[in-house]
Amino acid sequence: MFDDDITAAAVLTGIYTNMCSGPMDAARFVSLSLLGGLSADELTLHSADANPSYVQYYQNSLSASTLTQGFDYWSWLYPIIFKANAAIDGLEKSTKLTPIVKQRLLGEAKFIRAFCYFYLVNFYGDTPLVLGVDWKDNAAATRMDGSVVYQQIISDLKDAQRDLSENYLDANVSATTSERVRPNKWAATAMLARVYLYTGDYAGAEIEATAVIQQSDLYGLSSLNDVFLKNSREAIWQLQPILSGANTPEGILFIIPETGPNENSWPVYLSEDLLGSFEEEDQRKSEWVGNVDVNGITFYYPYKYKVSVFNQPITEYSMVLRLAEQYLIRAEALAQQDKLVEAASDLVAVRGRAGLGDVEATTKSELLDAILHERRIEFFTESGHRWLDLKRTGSVNEVMAEVTPRKGGTWDANWQWYPILQVELEKAPQLIQNSGY
Repeated sequence: MFDDDITAAAVLTGIYTNMCSGPMDAARFVSLSLLGGLSADELTLHSADANPSYVQYYQNSLSASTLTQGFDYWSWLYPIIFKANAAIDGLEKSTKLTPIVKQRLLGEAKFIRAFCYFYLVNFYGDTPLVLGVDWKDNAAATRMDGSVVYQQIISDLKDAQRDLSENYLDANVSATTSERVRPNKWAATAMLARVYLYTGDYAGAEIEATAVIQQSDLYGLSSLNDVFLKNSREAIWQLQPILSGANTPEGILFIIPETGPNENSWPVYLSEDLLGSFEEEDQRKSEWVGNVDVNGITFYYPYKYKVSVFNQPITEYSMVLRLAEQYLIRAEALAQQDKLVEAASDLVAVRGRAGLGDVEATTKSELLDAILHERRIEFFTESGHRWLDLKRTGSVNEVMAEVTPRKGGTWDANWQWYPILQVELEKAPQLIQNSGY
């Protein structure tokens, strides 16, 4: 139970900090881009001597017994969910908070819970649905069908839509601000659009994405080099850097120095699969891809974030949700409803920003393929989009059967789901491991 507004707001702020805190290479928000990119076909791991957990993700050879705890999402996301549950419990019981502050913070807590469950159900499939703070109940929870988990995600996001402000609020949730680091109503709406797309509610996805796109006073498609700046017009929700003297962990991790990649600090670079997927005139390849030559070898790296050195002015924040995704969500949702002309228009809006024009797609199938391709190029090394897209569209086996052997592994359809670590199973024997582990 909370006694005052400032303390209650600080608890939610602490959750956002927790999403970013921890070692650079362990599971936290930046790792959605790193480990998701390694699992899929976006990144090349420089050396087999890199962190053994990286090797397992890269070769699609995760092991429940040897994967290091902290490099899995189960043991990262469930503690965040518990904190969100505790915040909800304390907020609902509190009688001393300003009513509007209480409402806004409940919206934030439910948004965070939905966000975490979205990744759990997409990384692990069926997952325990823990909504309270009683440790005995939580410890006894069993895995729930993914459809039930999605129902809870949708319920939480609808509550968040209702409770959150349309504007961005400051640290005390008492005044509007230009900082886009606390989720607002439109962040909940954007996330709901994504969830509806993933669950096949295409009419719902169209409605929610449209609601965000129509907020033209707040949002617009920024020029390529402005997208990832702090508080850019494209940003729907961002996370502030918390490492002293640093901009984003993405910039620090991905931008390879002149000395080249190594197994410790800069262990990855962009794959040939991804580089070969850009159209010749696509400006994203020149603006969002950097390169360094080392002993006659050129390494290409993600360059969406431009600042990698310490003690520079803070100009970039980690992007969590942005407007281009809403255009491509709506494009896919429209195409699935056979509204092909409208779908193509949304697709062209994103392509036009990159200096590209129409696509040669005349059928529904061709247009859906073009949209998926556009998502691959637009969201490379962002929040695991590519890995999740391969799975939700049913193309993961076809793609990874070709890619995994090139990465030194052997593909099995079971590998699309991450394993629950053995230490987690020992703590909760009622949990059933994913097939194949």
